[in-house]
Amino acid sequence: MFYGQGESIVLQRDVEAVRVPDGEPVKLHKDEIVTIYQALGGSYTVLTEDGTMARISAGDADALGKEPPLIPDLKEGTDPETVKHNVWQVLKTIYDPEIPVNIVDLGLVYHVRVTPIEEGKNRVEIVMTLTAPGCGMGPVIQQDVEMAVKNLPGVEEVQVEVVFDPPWSRDMMTEAAKLQLGMI
Repeated sequence: MFYGQGESIVLQRDVEAVRVPDGEPVKLHKDEIVTIYQALGGSYTVLTEDGTMARISAGDADALGKEPPLIPDLKEGTDPETVKHNVWQVLKTIYDPEIPVNIVDLGLVYHVRVTPIEEGKNRVEIVMTLTAPGCGMGPVIQQDVEMAVKNLPGVEEVQVEVVFDPPWSRDMMTEAAKLQLGMI
């Protein structure tokens, strides 16, 4: 589902964004008109008047006059089991800027490990892949994962490893993702 798709908005402040699909930083300026192409997981993929497609992170939603969404199904606590549950929940809020499916349902996340460091503090290791090795948005998605997980209670350290073995294929997608993309 595309929330706000086609909605034109005047930016309320300057905002740093990432150009899609090459992942290059771009600055969008206050009073510039953008049209929301995709709004999922709190981030916004927008089109500028000059035809540039850019992704604005959830933390900058206010530049669009929006509020970042709350993450559903988070549990309270900092024990490893609770943290692992919360990591999976937050990963479901991260989307490829060009595909309206979260990275979990796309089958991009291979492994999540939570290791206690000390009381109430954990190290989270995530092994994931991308839909294509040369994906320009890969570093942006990796950074989104690191930032989102780092902000969870009980998380002290985050390591995200991007691998290409095994290579991603459409077979790794959930049935729901395939249905959403019209592949069933």
